[in-house]
Amino acid sequence: MDSSSSTSTRRRMRSGGVAIGGMGLLAAALVACGSSKEPDKRCVDRVTLEKLNNRECKSGSSGRGGHAAYYYGGSVSGNKVSGGSFDKSAVTRGGIGGHSSSSGG
Repeated sequence: MDSSSSTSTRRRMRSGGVAIGGMGLLAAALVACGSSKEPDKRCVDRVTLEKLNNRECKSGSSGRGGHAAYYYGGSVSGNKVSGGSFDKSAVTRGGIGGHSSSSGG
């Protein structure tokens, strides 16, 4: 009888270990998905700060008379951007929250 009780204890411990290992794997996957170092980018008219269609910023395109450029970070309100920068290096992105901070303009 003693050997059967130790066998059932070992089985329970294994399933607990699998659950804990699975949780660690899930946590690692979530952190990896949310930790991109790239800030949000939008195609914007440099003069009016209007959000444009991304194809106007594609390389080789001179959309909006050469005024189309990528704007990093910030937010969009009423089709106008604010709080970000045209200089990608001036904007950093936080981990899972996706909060951006910026300077310049």
